[in-house]
Amino acid sequence: MVCYLLGDFMIGVIVAELQEMEAIKLLMKNISLETKFNLNLYIGTIQNTQVLLVRSGVGKVNAARVCQLITDNYNLDLIINLGSAGALNDNLKIGDIVIGQKLVQHDFDVTAFGRSKGFIPESGLFFESDKDLIKICNNIKIDNINVVHGIIGSADIFLTDTLQKQSIIKEFNCDCVEMEGASIAQVCFLNQIPFLVFRSISDTPNGNNNIDFNEYLKLASKNCATFILELIKTLEG
Repeated sequence: MVCYLLGDFMIGVIVAELQEMEAIKLLMKNISLETKFNLNLYIGTIQNTQVLLVRSGVGKVNAARVCQLITDNYNLDLIINLGSAGALNDNLKIGDIVIGQKLVQHDFDVTAFGRSKGFIPESGLFFESDKDLIKICNNIKIDNINVVHGIIGSADIFLTDTLQKQSIIKEFNCDCVEMEGASIAQVCFLNQIPFLVFRSISDTPNGNNNIDFNEYLKLASKNCATFILELIKTLEG
């Protein structure tokens, strides 16, 4: 459960791409830079809330590494992962935001031991974002940005294959896919720190979606920045 105390609260924000980081930095004031572990850590404020912003790089290992490092070295009350994603739900359009009510590592496979695809021993199948934050997100309305709640799938795959897309939908009912969120969720789950993952749609797996991704990453990053600003305003009351 998140307990917001003005002036005594720090959010860790993890992104994978440079464009996503730059969009968040534009919101921040009083920024200082710390360089640790070959990472650039930007510490400042959004509104009146302390924020630590870090770019992990792409993929689950990079994301999990950074999540654990900032958890170990900073007194964080909440971790947020945001960025771009590929739509699986046909109702989603470029720029829409998906709040990750649940997250799953759809490439994790110990089915040889009688477990379902995606099931992680001692952790389970799905990781759930903080319920209080999900409720807060329910009340955030932004002009010209469609916000939905759903299931986000993560894997070390930039998904382009339409058959694999249908398989992920069938197995996990995922609304979108990306490459970091569920690994950050697992680290937060193991460390018992509240977390929230949300993503903005930059592409749709169609065999050629790398073109869409490059074109719409900037829009997805901007929409994520708009949403986190509204989230922090709501937390501050």
